[in-house]
Amino acid sequence: MKKYDINILIIDDDKDICDSLRKLFIIDGYKVKAITNPMHTIRELNKHLYHLIILDLKMPKIKGEDLLREIRKVNSDVSVIILTAYPSVDSAVQALQSHAFDYIKKPFKINELRDTVRNALKLKMLLLEPEEELNLKIGKKVRELRNENRLTLKQLAARTDLSVSLISQIERAESAASISTLNKIVTALNISLKELFENF
Repeated sequence: MKKYDINILIIDDDKDICDSLRKLFIIDGYKVKAITNPMHTIRELNKHLYHLIILDLKMPKIKGEDLLREIRKVNSDVSVIILTAYPSVDSAVQALQSHAFDYIKKPFKINELRDTVRNALKLKMLLLEPEEELNLKIGKKVRELRNENRLTLKQLAARTDLSVSLISQIERAESAASISTLNKIVTALNISLKELFENF
């Protein structure tokens, strides 16, 4: 997924913070919506798909911890980064129990927040470096071709003289395959390297 396909929602009652973060992440190439009224959060989540939420913990009308629980009811998979000017052990524990990706104290360093956003998206496989994206495409294609040929991992391993573990890691994009390894795999699947890389 490209950055411009990733939707970020910022929820903070401080309009200046909302505006600053919104501009920052738009410049970074993301689609961003910022809301200053936390009571509009659930309606917004029901209208649009968000991949990441940056949530202020202390807001009027509703506690950030309570809002996070409500967010989880609507979208249990969205990455959430908590921002707070009032950090405490209790709120950090509650945030992590609600599966927040990270808990960042205000004032924060811009690059720290940028890195945290990038890491959260990478963990969900939403934001990949070019090499990671290539490994993912290769792995997906190898798995598809293996399944088309009705081969198990063990059968492909026997045909290639590669380990089951290595082929599995390639298919899951956990390991980059060498040209030699890919050549063994495509030979066993009766295709060429050129065919493997078609439509990339």
